[in-house]
Amino acid sequence: MSFLDIQGLSLKAGATEILRDVSLQLERGQVLGLIGESGAGKSTLALAAIGFLKPGLTIAGGKVSLDGIDLVAASPDELSKLRQSKVAYVAQSAAAAFNPFYRLGHQVTELRALRDGIGGSERRQLAAELFARLQLPEPDRFGLKYPHQVSGGQLQRAMIAMALLNNPELIVFDEPTTALDVTTQVEVLKVIRQVIAAEGCSAIYVSHDIAVVSQVCDRIVVVRNGVMVEANETRRIIDSPQTDYARALVASRSTSDFNRETSDTQILIEGRGLDLGYGSVRIVENVDITVGRSEIVALVGESGSGKTTVARAIAGLLVPRRGSVTLSGIRLAASVDDRNDDQRRRIQFIHQLPDVALNPRQTVRAVLARPLVKFMGLSGADLEERLRGLMAEVELPAALLDRYPGALSGGQKQRVYIARCLAAEPDILICDEVTSALDPLVEESILSLLWHLNQDKGLGMLFITHNLGVTRRFTDRVVIMERGRIVESGTTKAIFAAPGEEYTKRLMLAEPSTRAGWLDERIASGD
Repeated sequence: MSFLDIQGLSLKAGATEILRDVSLQLERGQVLGLIGESGAGKSTLALAAIGFLKPGLTIAGGKVSLDGIDLVAASPDELSKLRQSKVAYVAQSAAAAFNPFYRLGHQVTELRALRDGIGGSERRQLAAELFARLQLPEPDRFGLKYPHQVSGGQLQRAMIAMALLNNPELIVFDEPTTALDVTTQVEVLKVIRQVIAAEGCSAIYVSHDIAVVSQVCDRIVVVRNGVMVEANETRRIIDSPQTDYARALVASRSTSDFNRETSDTQILIEGRGLDLGYGSVRIVENVDITVGRSEIVALVGESGSGKTTVARAIAGLLVPRRGSVTLSGIRLAASVDDRNDDQRRRIQFIHQLPDVALNPRQTVRAVLARPLVKFMGLSGADLEERLRGLMAEVELPAALLDRYPGALSGGQKQRVYIARCLAAEPDILICDEVTSALDPLVEESILSLLWHLNQDKGLGMLFITHNLGVTRRFTDRVVIMERGRIVESGTTKAIFAAPGEEYTKRLMLAEPSTRAGWLDERIASGD
């Protein structure tokens, strides 16, 4: 019998099927990838494999067996013992999973303290050993830090250290690198690969990134709408997918460039000599940046490099310590509060997470109507006509106008927020990691929408991203930031053809690839 054996598993939320008749096996020491779009049921399936159902879910049929234990029939006590010894879970967002009020060493060893009564020096020694296994800096002192005092990659590795606390036989990695920039992502992927090899455990890796899955998994299961549509060895899925959906996922990594033909270089917005920070902390130093009319400019760099800080200053959401922002040659007030309505209208900011940006208590109609009333003075039939026109522009049915954000998919929410920005009839869109939380197929649809808006309306765009694949295909110029400074800039074609700075080269080498052996090469090179 396989170490993990799932047969005909079906899960429901009320009358709605969440998983339907899923069967899969996982052998000891094997890594299984679960891939599919957001809402496909990947995380639900992975959690069911370790005996956990999200609230509101019920088992409609099938069985789950782990090392001969029937998880469907197991009692709560039996499942609790299983989770303390055989299985572990690594969440997508380490920042959300750790308690900000406790030191990392305390949290990583908490289970052993509660279960076995260890304390004091024994806990500190255990934490140091775990941190050393994960190659964290100064492992003897790392546990004294709070979550906010370490980088995103280090925090994710600390979560993996916590997962290793009881030497589990199966680890579920639930999108552990989705929110990380490319260099940090490679750092975490290396550790995951090395941990699995050193511990000899099995693993389930959940992701919507086919390139990442291809580098760490032995087998891949493709899930769509709660159904397993394809399962095979990794290289077979990558090299010869058998279903249209799997082919689309693989092709999303090699989609052709958008047809960029920008000739209008008239400067629309310009930031000069920007020095920016929060409190006493200096984040950005002496940054110059311009975006021309109809031009798409990428601002690229690792997390913490200052990209979003620059974008916030241009939008007037952060007052510079020094420097200026001009729009069509006219100097703007540093704070958006001191800009006039026309200046506010002309610069619109699309946030990374529409879940946070959209008011959950307002319908789509109310969200879109506000800028139409404020900036355009519309009401009555004119307002209704424009609302429907905006929905058509972002390729959403007008029937969604009376829905709340919670009833929409991630891609639909992002389209609604884009429509909200378009309601102001802006000259420039500031796009802050607008596709980073989306699966590849939805990402492609959003990029296509933005490209058509750029072409049809002549919108300038400042595109903040750490995705070099998107940058290469979608933008006219690239500005590379490192630690608050611009280290390189130029046309997209020129930068990608011959990067001049070592930092830029390192970013490009870190972009995940489906090519066999890519991660092994990165590990061997030490990049």
